[in-house]
Amino acid sequence: MTYQKIKVLFVCMGNICRSPTAEGVFETLINEKNIQEKFEIDSAGTHAYHVNEAPDLRAQRAAKERGIELNHIRARKVIYGDFESFDYILAMDDDNYDVLMEACPDEHQHKIKRFLDFAPHVDEREVPDPYYGGKFGFERVLNLVEEASQGFLNALQTHYGNLT
Repeated sequence: MTYQKIKVLFVCMGNICRSPTAEGVFETLINEKNIQEKFEIDSAGTHAYHVNEAPDLRAQRAAKERGIELNHIRARKVIYGDFESFDYILAMDDDNYDVLMEACPDEHQHKIKRFLDFAPHVDEREVPDPYYGGKFGFERVLNLVEEASQGFLNALQTHYGNLT
């Protein structure tokens, strides 16, 4: 039986802080559960400021302290084909959600979600951009992304049945 992979795209503005962190956290989570073969995951930015760059070094350091590697990720911009290719397009904040909704064809808009909607017990609705903040900003992003990643995986388990 051929299994269709669940395709997930994490999106922020420049694809060097929040969305690669989310990609790395979710990748680590599914690897720990040994279900990585059931997924195709990626991240992208709504703007092309940092195309082909590695994630911000501060994001890489903060993630590495939690055993999460981001150094293999390279920034890219969301392209039109992403709306058709991916099953879930998870925006880190309202601004990027709005940009995605505006660019997305009507028939694929149901795929776009706010990532923190999968962490309903968290007070915040947006993953804050840590770029101009200190170390605490990157730690906060990791905390939020870890909560949302687990919530998202739980939602997928409910929707698709047991993935493990």
